[in-house]
Amino acid sequence: MRVHRSGTTLAGAALAALTLLLPLGLSGTATAAQDPGAKKATPARGSAYMGMGVIAHDGRGPVTGGAPTLTAATEGVDVSSHNGNVAWSTLWNSGVKWAYVKATEGTYYKNTYFTQQYNGSYNVGMIRGTYHFATPDTTTGAAQADYFVNNGGGWSADGRTLPGVLDIEWNPYGATCYGKTASGMVAWIQDFVSRYKYRTGRDPVIYTATSWWKQCTGNSAAFSTTNPLWIARYATDVGELPAGWPYYTIWQYTSSGPTVGDHNHFNGDYSRVQALANG
Repeated sequence: MRVHRSGTTLAGAALAALTLLLPLGLSGTATAAQDPGAKKATPARGSAYMGMGVIAHDGRGPVTGGAPTLTAATEGVDVSSHNGNVAWSTLWNSGVKWAYVKATEGTYYKNTYFTQQYNGSYNVGMIRGTYHFATPDTTTGAAQADYFVNNGGGWSADGRTLPGVLDIEWNPYGATCYGKTASGMVAWIQDFVSRYKYRTGRDPVIYTATSWWKQCTGNSAAFSTTNPLWIARYATDVGELPAGWPYYTIWQYTSSGPTVGDHNHFNGDYSRVQALANG
Protein backbone atom coordinates (compact mmCIF):
# COMPACT_ATOMS: atom_id res chain seq x y z
CA MET A 1 0.00 0.00 0.00
CA ARG A 2 1.44 3.42 -0.97
CA VAL A 3 1.37 6.14 1.74
CA HIS A 4 1.19 9.82 0.66
CA ARG A 5 3.77 11.69 2.72
CA SER A 6 3.27 15.30 1.58
CA GLY A 7 2.73 17.66 4.52
CA THR A 8 3.03 14.90 7.14
CA THR A 9 3.63 16.12 10.71
CA LEU A 10 4.84 14.14 13.69
CA ALA A 11 1.36 14.19 15.19
CA GLY A 12 -0.18 13.16 11.87
CA ALA A 13 2.24 10.26 11.54
CA ALA A 14 1.40 9.10 15.05
CA LEU A 15 -2.31 9.31 14.30
CA ALA A 16 -1.84 7.33 11.09
CA ALA A 17 0.11 4.65 12.95
CA LEU A 18 -2.59 4.45 15.61
CA THR A 19 -5.26 4.13 12.92
CA LEU A 20 -3.43 1.19 11.40
CA LEU A 21 -3.17 -0.54 14.76
CA LEU A 22 -6.75 0.00 15.93
CA PRO A 23 -8.41 -2.74 13.83
CA LEU A 24 -6.16 -5.26 15.55
CA GLY A 25 -7.24 -4.25 19.04
CA LEU A 26 -5.09 -4.90 22.12
CA SER A 27 -5.08 -8.65 21.50
CA GLY A 28 -4.01 -8.35 17.86
CA THR A 29 -7.32 -9.61 16.46
CA ALA A 30 -9.77 -7.55 14.44
CA THR A 31 -13.10 -6.64 15.99
CA ALA A 32 -16.40 -7.57 14.35
CA ALA A 33 -17.30 -3.91 13.81
CA GLN A 34 -14.04 -3.22 11.99
CA ASP A 35 -13.84 -6.54 10.14
CA PRO A 36 -17.11 -8.13 8.95
CA GLY A 37 -15.32 -11.48 8.80
CA ALA A 38 -14.20 -11.35 12.42
CA LYS A 39 -15.62 -13.76 15.00
CA LYS A 40 -18.91 -12.68 16.52
CA ALA A 41 -19.38 -12.06 20.22
CA THR A 42 -19.53 -15.21 22.34
CA PRO A 43 -23.14 -16.04 23.26
CA ALA A 44 -24.24 -16.30 26.87
CA ARG A 45 -23.76 -19.66 28.57
CA GLY A 46 -26.98 -21.65 28.51
CA SER A 47 -28.23 -20.11 25.27
CA ALA A 48 -27.05 -22.95 23.04
CA TYR A 49 -29.59 -25.10 21.24
CA MET A 50 -29.50 -28.13 18.99
CA GLY A 51 -27.92 -27.11 15.70
CA MET A 52 -26.56 -23.77 16.91
CA GLY A 53 -23.02 -24.83 16.03
CA VAL A 54 -24.19 -26.41 12.79
CA ILE A 55 -25.81 -23.14 11.72
CA ALA A 56 -22.61 -21.23 12.50
CA HIS A 57 -20.52 -23.71 10.53
CA ASP A 58 -22.80 -24.75 7.65
CA GLY A 59 -25.52 -22.08 7.53
CA ARG A 60 -29.25 -22.47 7.96
CA GLY A 61 -30.20 -24.02 4.66
CA PRO A 62 -33.10 -23.71 4.00
CA VAL A 63 -34.01 -26.77 2.02
CA THR A 64 -34.99 -25.66 -1.48
CA GLY A 65 -38.47 -26.79 -2.41
CA GLY A 66 -39.47 -27.79 1.11
CA ALA A 67 -38.73 -30.92 3.11
CA PRO A 68 -36.88 -33.81 1.46
CA THR A 69 -39.29 -36.56 0.41
CA LEU A 70 -38.58 -39.94 1.95
CA THR A 71 -40.44 -43.21 1.42
CA ALA A 72 -41.05 -43.70 5.13
CA ALA A 73 -40.39 -40.85 7.53
CA THR A 74 -42.14 -39.33 10.52
CA GLU A 75 -41.86 -35.58 11.08
CA GLY A 76 -40.60 -34.21 14.38
CA VAL A 77 -39.19 -31.04 15.93
CA ASP A 78 -36.63 -30.07 18.52
CA VAL A 79 -37.07 -27.00 20.69
CA SER A 80 -35.34 -25.11 23.50
CA SER A 81 -35.81 -21.95 25.53
CA HIS A 82 -35.11 -19.79 22.46
CA ASN A 83 -38.46 -21.01 21.07
CA GLY A 84 -40.38 -19.83 24.16
CA ASN A 85 -43.89 -21.16 24.68
CA VAL A 86 -44.62 -23.51 21.80
CA ALA A 87 -48.02 -23.83 20.07
CA TRP A 88 -48.07 -27.60 20.22
CA SER A 89 -51.55 -28.00 18.75
CA THR A 90 -50.44 -26.13 15.65
CA LEU A 91 -47.45 -28.41 15.25
CA TRP A 92 -49.56 -31.52 15.80
CA ASN A 93 -52.08 -30.41 13.19
CA SER A 94 -49.25 -29.76 10.72
CA GLY A 95 -48.16 -33.39 10.94
CA VAL A 96 -45.48 -33.28 13.64
CA LYS A 97 -45.81 -36.44 15.77
CA TRP A 98 -42.73 -36.38 18.00
CA ALA A 99 -40.54 -33.81 19.72
CA TYR A 100 -37.28 -33.42 21.59
CA VAL A 101 -36.96 -30.67 24.19
CA LYS A 102 -33.71 -29.25 25.55
CA ALA A 103 -33.49 -30.05 29.25
CA THR A 104 -29.96 -29.06 30.26
CA GLU A 105 -26.57 -27.75 29.28
CA GLY A 106 -23.29 -28.52 31.03
CA THR A 107 -23.96 -28.69 34.77
CA TYR A 108 -25.09 -25.07 35.00
CA TYR A 109 -28.25 -24.57 32.96
CA LYS A 110 -31.83 -25.87 32.89
CA ASN A 111 -34.32 -24.90 30.17
CA THR A 112 -36.60 -22.21 31.61
CA TYR A 113 -39.45 -23.27 29.29
CA PHE A 114 -39.03 -26.97 29.97
CA THR A 115 -42.39 -27.62 31.63
CA GLN A 116 -44.47 -25.94 28.92
CA GLN A 117 -42.53 -27.62 26.15
CA TYR A 118 -42.18 -31.11 27.60
CA ASN A 119 -45.68 -31.43 29.03
CA GLY A 120 -47.28 -29.51 26.16
CA SER A 121 -45.95 -31.88 23.52
CA TYR A 122 -47.15 -34.87 25.55
CA ASN A 123 -50.58 -33.38 26.12
CA VAL A 124 -51.33 -33.04 22.38
CA GLY A 125 -50.39 -36.67 21.80
CA MET A 126 -46.75 -36.53 20.78
CA ILE A 127 -44.05 -38.98 21.76
CA ARG A 128 -41.38 -36.78 23.28
CA GLY A 129 -37.93 -36.85 24.81
CA THR A 130 -35.22 -34.52 26.01
CA TYR A 131 -31.70 -33.56 25.02
CA HIS A 132 -28.56 -32.31 26.73
CA PHE A 133 -26.23 -29.75 25.13
CA ALA A 134 -22.75 -31.01 25.94
CA THR A 135 -19.90 -28.76 27.05
CA PRO A 136 -16.97 -31.17 27.41
CA ASP A 137 -14.65 -28.39 28.56
CA THR A 138 -16.59 -27.64 31.76
CA THR A 139 -17.16 -30.93 33.62
CA THR A 140 -16.88 -34.68 33.07
CA GLY A 141 -19.22 -36.67 30.89
CA ALA A 142 -20.55 -38.58 33.88
CA ALA A 143 -21.26 -35.38 35.80
CA GLN A 144 -23.22 -33.97 32.86
CA ALA A 145 -25.14 -37.22 32.40
CA ASP A 146 -26.16 -37.11 36.06
CA TYR A 147 -27.20 -33.47 35.78
CA PHE A 148 -29.24 -34.31 32.69
CA VAL A 149 -31.02 -37.27 34.27
CA ASN A 150 -31.68 -35.31 37.47
CA ASN A 151 -33.26 -32.42 35.55
CA GLY A 152 -35.62 -33.94 33.02
CA GLY A 153 -33.39 -36.28 31.05
CA GLY A 154 -34.66 -39.56 32.47
CA TRP A 155 -36.60 -42.26 30.66
CA SER A 156 -39.73 -44.23 31.51
CA ALA A 157 -41.22 -47.26 29.78
CA ASP A 158 -44.59 -45.61 29.15
CA GLY A 159 -44.44 -45.80 25.35
CA ARG A 160 -44.45 -42.00 25.08
CA THR A 161 -40.91 -41.18 26.24
CA LEU A 162 -37.91 -41.29 23.93
CA PRO A 163 -34.39 -41.97 25.25
CA GLY A 164 -32.27 -38.93 26.02
CA VAL A 165 -30.00 -37.30 23.46
CA LEU A 166 -26.40 -36.18 23.78
CA ASP A 167 -26.08 -33.06 21.60
CA ILE A 168 -22.37 -32.89 20.74
CA GLU A 169 -21.43 -30.35 18.07
CA TRP A 170 -19.42 -27.20 17.36
CA ASN A 171 -18.69 -25.22 20.49
CA PRO A 172 -20.55 -21.88 20.39
CA TYR A 173 -18.51 -20.61 23.34
CA GLY A 174 -14.93 -21.25 22.23
CA ALA A 175 -12.61 -23.84 20.71
CA THR A 176 -14.35 -26.09 18.17
CA CYS A 177 -13.38 -29.33 19.92
CA TYR A 178 -13.63 -27.89 23.43
CA GLY A 179 -9.86 -28.10 23.84
CA LYS A 180 -9.83 -31.90 23.61
CA THR A 181 -7.84 -34.27 21.46
CA ALA A 182 -9.78 -36.81 19.39
CA SER A 183 -9.06 -39.57 21.91
CA GLY A 184 -9.97 -37.25 24.77
CA MET A 185 -13.30 -36.40 23.13
CA VAL A 186 -14.13 -40.07 22.54
CA ALA A 187 -13.34 -40.78 26.21
CA TRP A 188 -15.60 -37.89 27.31
CA ILE A 189 -18.50 -39.13 25.17
CA GLN A 190 -17.99 -42.66 26.48
CA ASP A 191 -18.10 -41.31 30.04
CA PHE A 192 -21.44 -39.63 29.31
CA VAL A 193 -23.16 -42.47 27.47
CA SER A 194 -22.02 -45.10 29.97
CA ARG A 195 -23.31 -43.07 32.90
CA TYR A 196 -26.59 -42.32 31.14
CA LYS A 197 -27.18 -46.01 30.45
CA TYR A 198 -26.33 -46.87 34.04
CA ARG A 199 -28.86 -44.33 35.30
CA THR A 200 -31.70 -45.05 32.84
CA GLY A 201 -31.11 -48.45 31.27
CA ARG A 202 -31.10 -46.86 27.78
CA ASP A 203 -28.36 -46.00 25.33
CA PRO A 204 -28.71 -42.30 24.53
CA VAL A 205 -29.09 -41.03 20.99
CA ILE A 206 -26.05 -39.09 19.73
CA TYR A 207 -26.76 -35.89 17.79
CA THR A 208 -23.87 -34.55 15.72
CA ALA A 209 -22.70 -33.42 12.28
CA THR A 210 -20.35 -35.56 10.22
CA SER A 211 -17.75 -32.85 9.65
CA TRP A 212 -17.55 -32.04 13.39
CA TRP A 213 -17.41 -35.74 14.28
CA LYS A 214 -14.55 -36.34 11.86
CA GLN A 215 -12.61 -33.35 13.13
CA CYS A 216 -13.15 -33.77 16.85
CA THR A 217 -13.34 -37.54 17.38
CA GLY A 218 -11.09 -38.61 14.52
CA ASN A 219 -14.22 -40.16 12.95
CA SER A 220 -14.56 -42.70 15.74
CA ALA A 221 -16.81 -45.72 15.15
CA ALA A 222 -16.90 -46.55 18.87
CA PHE A 223 -20.61 -45.76 19.33
CA SER A 224 -22.08 -46.95 16.06
CA THR A 225 -23.33 -50.31 17.34
CA THR A 226 -24.92 -49.00 20.54
CA ASN A 227 -26.13 -45.42 20.14
CA PRO A 228 -28.75 -44.33 17.59
CA LEU A 229 -27.50 -41.55 15.31
CA TRP A 230 -29.21 -38.19 14.89
CA ILE A 231 -27.43 -36.48 12.02
CA ALA A 232 -27.53 -32.74 11.27
CA ARG A 233 -27.28 -31.76 7.62
CA TYR A 234 -29.25 -28.89 6.11
CA ALA A 235 -29.59 -30.09 2.55
CA THR A 236 -31.77 -32.21 0.27
CA ASP A 237 -29.83 -35.39 1.07
CA VAL A 238 -28.28 -36.65 4.26
CA GLY A 239 -24.79 -37.05 2.80
CA GLU A 240 -21.92 -38.90 4.44
CA LEU A 241 -22.52 -40.41 7.88
CA PRO A 242 -19.92 -40.68 10.65
CA ALA A 243 -17.83 -43.85 10.64
CA GLY A 244 -19.52 -47.11 11.57
CA TRP A 245 -23.15 -46.04 11.43
CA PRO A 246 -24.82 -47.83 8.49
CA TYR A 247 -27.89 -45.61 8.72
CA TYR A 248 -29.27 -42.67 10.68
CA THR A 249 -32.23 -42.81 13.06
CA ILE A 250 -33.09 -39.11 12.83
CA TRP A 251 -32.09 -36.47 10.30
CA GLN A 252 -32.29 -32.79 11.19
CA TYR A 253 -32.68 -31.48 7.67
CA THR A 254 -33.35 -27.80 8.30
CA SER A 255 -33.30 -25.11 10.98
CA SER A 256 -35.79 -23.04 8.97
CA GLY A 257 -38.96 -25.07 9.14
CA PRO A 258 -42.43 -23.72 8.29
CA THR A 259 -43.36 -23.87 11.98
CA VAL A 260 -41.45 -23.36 15.22
CA GLY A 261 -38.42 -25.49 16.01
CA ASP A 262 -35.84 -27.30 13.91
CA HIS A 263 -37.43 -29.92 11.69
CA ASN A 264 -36.43 -33.55 11.46
CA HIS A 265 -37.24 -36.79 9.70
CA PHE A 266 -37.41 -39.96 11.78
CA ASN A 267 -36.08 -42.76 9.60
CA GLY A 268 -39.22 -44.88 9.51
CA ASP A 269 -42.95 -44.72 10.01
CA TYR A 270 -44.67 -43.93 13.30
CA SER A 271 -44.27 -47.50 14.53
CA ARG A 272 -40.48 -47.03 14.50
CA VAL A 273 -40.78 -43.94 16.69
CA GLN A 274 -42.86 -46.02 19.09
CA ALA A 275 -40.24 -48.79 18.98
CA LEU A 276 -37.48 -46.36 20.02
CA ALA A 277 -39.64 -45.10 22.86
CA ASN A 278 -40.32 -48.62 24.06
CA GLY A 279 -36.69 -49.64 23.95
